[in-house]
Amino acid sequence: MKRFWRNTWVVAMTVSVWPLVTPAQIGSEKAILKHLRDGEEFEIELDALLKHGEALFSAAWTIQEGGGRPLTKGTGAALSDPSSPLVFPRNFNRISAPDANSCLGCHAVPRVGGGGDVVTNVFVLGQRFDFATFDAADPSATRGSRDELGRLVSHQSIANERATVGMFGAGYIEMLAREMTTDLQTLRDSLAPGQSVALVTKGVRFGVLSRFTDGRWDTSKVEGLPAFSLTTQGASSPPNLIIRPFHQAGRVVSLREFSNNAFNHHHGIQSTERFGSNTDPDRDGFGDEMTRADVTAVSLFQAALAVPGRVIPRDPAVRQAIRLGEQRFASIGCATCHTPSLPLSAKGRIYTEPNPFNPTGNLRVGEAPTFSMDLSDPRLPQPRLQPDRSGITHVPAFTDLKLHDICNGPDDPNGEPLDMQHAAGSQDFFAGNRKFLTKRLWGSASEPPYFHHGKFTTLREAVLAHAGEALESRKAFEALLPHEHDAIIEFLKSLRILEPGAKAVSVSHRIDDVVGP
Repeated sequence: MKRFWRNTWVVAMTVSVWPLVTPAQIGSEKAILKHLRDGEEFEIELDALLKHGEALFSAAWTIQEGGGRPLTKGTGAALSDPSSPLVFPRNFNRISAPDANSCLGCHAVPRVGGGGDVVTNVFVLGQRFDFATFDAADPSATRGSRDELGRLVSHQSIANERATVGMFGAGYIEMLAREMTTDLQTLRDSLAPGQSVALVTKGVRFGVLSRFTDGRWDTSKVEGLPAFSLTTQGASSPPNLIIRPFHQAGRVVSLREFSNNAFNHHHGIQSTERFGSNTDPDRDGFGDEMTRADVTAVSLFQAALAVPGRVIPRDPAVRQAIRLGEQRFASIGCATCHTPSLPLSAKGRIYTEPNPFNPTGNLRVGEAPTFSMDLSDPRLPQPRLQPDRSGITHVPAFTDLKLHDICNGPDDPNGEPLDMQHAAGSQDFFAGNRKFLTKRLWGSASEPPYFHHGKFTTLREAVLAHAGEALESRKAFEALLPHEHDAIIEFLKSLRILEPGAKAVSVSHRIDDVVGP
C-alpha cells in the first residue's frame, strides 16, 4: 500500500508540470498551443518572451496549425503547377522543401541554436522548385527537374548545398553589421560628385566608392559587399552598402529576415508580416500562422544565445601548442580576414527589433514599437561579453563580415553552381558563386563538419582548401613546420561553444576552473 501511494504521488507530480490546456485543446497535436498577440511582447517578462521564442524555434510543426505549404514554393511564390499540390506524399522534399518539422531539427549541435551534421545540410535555392524529382520526362520549368531555362538539372546543379550554421553569439554579429553599415553609409553620404572615399569601418577595408562628375555612383572598386548592396540607378539612387551577416554568401540582413525566410521555406509556416494578416497564401486552411510578436520572440531568442568561447585543456603541452598556434595563425595572414575581434560601441550592445535595414517583407522601423534588449544583461544565457571601461564590447568572432573569393577558379569543387546574389534564371545567377563571408570561427570546433558545404571532417582539410584571396596564407601554412601545423589546429580546436551557464568565455575542461589571460 505504501508503494502504491508513492507511485501515485509521482504520477500526479509528473502530470502537474504540463501546461494547462482548455477542454477544446484535449487531443490537439499542435506544437504551439498559444501564439503571442501583437503587442503582447511588450507586456510579458523578458524571460517569458525568450522562452516563447525558444518554443517556436524548437516546435515540431504539424498540419493542425499550418505546417506545410500545399500551393506555394519556399520562395513564397505560387507553385508552377498548382494541380500537383504539396500534400502527402509530396508534403516533404529534402531538396526543394519543406524539409524539416522544426528549426531545432537542424540547429542542434551541440545543443539548441547550434549547427548540424552533414545530414542537415540545406539546399539553398532548391526552394524555387515545386518538388524536386529529376524526372527527365517533366518539361515544365521549376516544377521538378528543369531550371528556368528549361535545362535538366542534377543533384549537383539544382541548388547550393550548405552546412547548417550555428546561431550562438548572433545578436552581437547582427549589431556589428548594423554599426558597420551605418559607418559605410555615412562615408557614402559625404561624397560629392567627382569625389572618392575609402570605405573603412572597424579597421575593415571595403575598397573605394566613387562618384562621377554627373553624380552617378561608381562601385567598381568596392570590395567584399554583395551585389544587392551595390545596386545603383543614377545619381539619385546610391548603393545601400548594407552588410548582410547571415547565410554563408552574405544574403540576409537580420535574424528576423532569416527567421521569416526559414519558417516559410523549411516548415511552411507563414508570418503575418511577410504574407499579411487574415490571409492564407498557401491555401492550407490556416491564416496568421505566426504573429509579428512571435517573430520578435524567436528573433530575440536567437539574439540572446550565449557567446562561444575558448576551452583550454589542462595539459601544459596542449596549452603551449594553442599559444603557438594563435601566434602562427596571425603571422601567416589568417587573421587578416578572420579578424580576432571587432569593437561594438556602447550603444551597439542594445539589440533592437526591428533592424533598421530590414528589407520589405520584414518588420521595419516605424511599423511597430521598437523592442530593446541589452546583450550584456546578466539574465540572458551565459556566458556573455561585457563592455570595457570605455563602454566598448570586443567581439572575438574571428571574422571581418566581408565576402572573399576563396576558390581556385571556376572549376574548384568548393565553388557553388548558383549565385544567390542575382535574380533566379539570369546569366549571373547561373554563373555560380565563389565568394563567401569570412567564417565566424568562434564556436566552429563544436560544429563539425567544416567549410561552407560541410563536407570536410577535419579542420585541417578546411585550412588546406583555402585558395583565391586566401591562397598566400594557405601557402604560408603549408610552409610551416609540422609541429606548427599541429599547433594551429589545436588553436582552432579551442574555439568552442561552452557548456550552459559557463561564467567566463575562457574555461578549462571543468567549467568552474577559469583560465586567465
